Amino acid sequence: MGNRFQAKDRFADGAQYIDGRLVQGTSDASHTVVDPATGEEVLTYRLASTADVDAAVAAARRAFPAWSAATPGERSDALHRLAAVLTEQAEDFAHAESLQCGKPVKLTTEFDVPGTIDNTAFFAGAARHLQGQAAGEYSGDHTSYVRREAIGVVGSIAPWNYPLQMAAWKILPAVAAGNTIVLKPAELTPLTSLMFAQAATAAGIPDGVINIVTGAGREAGEHLVGHPDVAMTSFTGSTAVGKRVAELATATVKRLHLELGGKAPFVVFADADLEAAAQGAVAASLINSGQDCTAATRAYVQRPLYDAFVARVAELMRTVRLGDPFDPATDLGPLVSHAQRDRVAGFVERARGYATVVTGGEIPGGPLADGAYYAPTLVTDAAQDSEIVQSEIFGPVLVALPFDTDDEALALANDTPYGLAASAWTRDVYRAGRATREIKAGCVWVNDHIPIISEMPHGGYKASGYGKDMSAYSFEEYTQVKHVMYDNTAVAAKDWHRTIFGDRS
Repeated sequence: MGNRFQAKDRFADGAQYIDGRLVQGTSDASHTVVDPATGEEVLTYRLASTADVDAAVAAARRAFPAWSAATPGERSDALHRLAAVLTEQAEDFAHAESLQCGKPVKLTTEFDVPGTIDNTAFFAGAARHLQGQAAGEYSGDHTSYVRREAIGVVGSIAPWNYPLQMAAWKILPAVAAGNTIVLKPAELTPLTSLMFAQAATAAGIPDGVINIVTGAGREAGEHLVGHPDVAMTSFTGSTAVGKRVAELATATVKRLHLELGGKAPFVVFADADLEAAAQGAVAASLINSGQDCTAATRAYVQRPLYDAFVARVAELMRTVRLGDPFDPATDLGPLVSHAQRDRVAGFVERARGYATVVTGGEIPGGPLADGAYYAPTLVTDAAQDSEIVQSEIFGPVLVALPFDTDDEALALANDTPYGLAASAWTRDVYRAGRATREIKAGCVWVNDHIPIISEMPHGGYKASGYGKDMSAYSFEEYTQVKHVMYDNTAVAAKDWHRTIFGDRS
């Protein structure tokens, strides 16, 4: 296998980043990061305890007054410097992300790392545009205006599928708005979150503004969410865990942002470009080995195109090259772990009892046998209410189902608990307009699926959560609004007193 990032050397001092330095966790338990392409150890580290979470929150709390008092220009300059550091270290970030996740290095090099740098540059600019509303004399004798202020210490939990980007999505809007943060990455994939915090320190962001605690969800994660000194929680992960996070956050009435699961429909109407739709379906269902909340998972295809679509998608899937993530020729790497691969395989094996596996549905052998690989898989003949159609699989599996009418297509697209993303494939502008109006999802692409940009929001409807990542919308999530009112006359308060209590002068 190819190039390997030397994580043991980089994190010899520990896998916690608290108050500007790497430290060892103090939990009794350890965790081993495993290269999912080979099954080999990458790094074994001591997990964070609740005491480590307390120390990180305390550091963030100490840093908050000065950081929130910094001018927008000062915070902007710091984030611009961070973007420059990330650019200088781009190759290391790409290799570390590939190593811990199994992503093809061409994906991390062309997508994950450049996307993170672009997001950093966006929030560097956004830091200068934190605005309230214009002043106005809405009650005659008074002038009112709105201030947007930082919330305080933010406690965030990021998933393992896009560790670097998800860390950035949570850290950047929070600190750009003047908050400080404690981030808990997934135990499986802590490397690039720690590197991001180190890069922030190198860029001159003060100690304590960005802290990373790498611990178990039931210990470190739950303690962070419930911590009384944490003013806001941002969580990305499964809907089931999101419900638990919401329950814990409610106890301290803290602000909550949830980006949860997805089961994105991919709706192909009879007038669509068949080849574009088929290629789009393969790319959108296999991106990141299908470990993407917005990945295309349910292809609804109008009956005149259905057979040709299934045949072409199966043909394209068979050409996808599985292999070493560090080989530039590799299209698809392993899943993040053997446990995740086995979970995905379980969905497909159970589906064989009620559906047809057209291609894939197997664990590769030979030189890939030691990795967490799973073949690109296309399933047909499943019922709408079946497990493989309704449940989030989070693997390289696409289910194709036919439909007859536009009404039927849109009803089927909305017929899951989720509402994160969707796409509609058609040459008819009116059909496209109806689909974008009626599909209940936070993002609806037309004749494409997957692209995202820093300037536009990402977030879901229904069981996919609430709140937005990226864009000015996410920036506003990390602020609180204060109404300020001035008496312009120096007598209005006296008049108000007389109105309520009478003239007692």
